[in-house]
Amino acid sequence: MKNNKKVLSLIHSDFEDLEFWYPILRLKEEGVEVIVAGEKAGETYIGKYGVPAHSDCAFSEINVEEFDGILIPGGWAPDKLRRFPEVIDIVRKMNDENKVVGQICHAGWVAISAKILKGKKVTSTPGIKDDMENAGATWIDEAVVVDKNLVSSRRPMDLPLYMKKYIEVLNR
Repeated sequence: MKNNKKVLSLIHSDFEDLEFWYPILRLKEEGVEVIVAGEKAGETYIGKYGVPAHSDCAFSEINVEEFDGILIPGGWAPDKLRRFPEVIDIVRKMNDENKVVGQICHAGWVAISAKILKGKKVTSTPGIKDDMENAGATWIDEAVVVDKNLVSSRRPMDLPLYMKKYIEVLNR
C-alpha cells in the first residue's frame, strides 16, 4: 500500500529507541515513505537501549520540498540535533510550509532552537516543560497535543495516540 506521502525522520546517537522506531514502523504500515537523515549518510547510530539505526542521507542533502512532514525522536539525540544549523533550517522550513512537525519527549529542544513554538500549544516530557514555556509555548500535560501542523507527545507510553494524531494531520 502506497499513499504518496513522504516523511523525514531525524537521527543522532542516544535516540530513544521506541520513539524513533515506532513512528517509522507505523508510517510504513500506512504506506508512507520514510527517509532517515543523520549527520552523515550511511552512518549507524545507536539508541539509548542499544538498538541500531542507519541514516539514508545527511542533513545537508535534504530538500524540504520533497517531504510532507518530519519526525523528531526523543532521548538525548535532540540535544545533539539542535546543534546543527541544517537541522534548525529544516525544522523551521517544514513548519513555515505547514508540513507536519512531530516531536516527542525531549524533541521539543529542537523545536525550541528552531524558534517555532511561540504561541503554540504543546506537550513534552515534563522535564523540559520550563524550556517549552520559556520558548513561548503553552505546555499541556496530555498524551498528545495538536496545534495546526505541530503534533507533540510526552513519552513512549503515548506513542499509539501520538501516531494516530500524526497520521491524521499528515493525511489532511
